[in-house]
Amino acid sequence: MNIHKIAHHLNGLTDNSDTGLLFDCQPISGEVDVLQITLSGREELPVFVSVTDDQVICITYLWGEEEVKSEQRVAMLEAMLEMNIPMPLSSFSKIADKYVIFGALAISSTFSDIEHELAVLSNNAIEVIDDMGEFLI
Repeated sequence: MNIHKIAHHLNGLTDNSDTGLLFDCQPISGEVDVLQITLSGREELPVFVSVTDDQVICITYLWGEEEVKSEQRVAMLEAMLEMNIPMPLSSFSKIADKYVIFGALAISSTFSDIEHELAVLSNNAIEVIDDMGEFLI
């Protein structure tokens, strides 16, 4: 499993997607190759996928630290912790000054599993942004 095989599969789905979503995949070369996946109608929340020896990691950036109301930061973090368990297939993290939502799959996951994870992660990102709006500028 690698990002190029994932991209080929997702780009080839067109209207045959199990999730009903359309995927546009763009590889990004670097020290670690990353696949940027844009879902139709959700262009502002791309999913970034990387593949390691053990897992497939899917990440969506939510907002930056500068977008958080400083007086609401602790309440926001507590709300995120409370939301973390009931949110299927996704968890919160922070990369530098950016809050993210992510999911990980086994390297042996099927393309269908990956497609499902991407859809759930994208849906969860939209829900989180809606739910956390009161904490953001």
